[in-house]
Amino acid sequence: MTPPESGAHPRFAEALRDLGLDELNGRIRRFPDATRTAAEAAAAIGCELSEICKSLIFAADGVPVLVLMDGASRVDVERVREELGAEKVTRAKADVVRETTGYAIGGVPPFGHRTRTRVLADRSLLEHDVVWAAAGNPHAVFPMEPKELVARAGATLVDVRERSS
Repeated sequence: MTPPESGAHPRFAEALRDLGLDELNGRIRRFPDATRTAAEAAAAIGCELSEICKSLIFAADGVPVLVLMDGASRVDVERVREELGAEKVTRAKADVVRETTGYAIGGVPPFGHRTRTRVLADRSLLEHDVVWAAAGNPHAVFPMEPKELVARAGATLVDVRERSS
């Protein structure tokens, strides 16, 4: 059973146990105010916006795909489409996100989901020693070394960040 002070969603706490990452439960930070957006999370933690790992669900030809992106950047859906060889890529609706991951938008962690999906991680995450990601609810986050996070998520490293003009 997850200690109540952990703040992690029970499904995510179970995923941490299954992955042998129980020690992360002690590093989860819970906030009284929601950290639903990357900006809210960065402000609460006191880190750079780019040190937040956003877990975003898209639909590629109707099939859910998870994209892990740094908090300061936006996903270029055309680059995701090219990476996947899909005809069409769109942001998934809230019900698809919950059905696919088991979590609500604003609290989706990078792993520990209800179903297995293809995962893409933008290389920008590797620019940091540590990134912070949602722990299954909009009030809790956890720190992890980006390479380990990418590995635990089973992600493929890609370049899908919007290019600046």
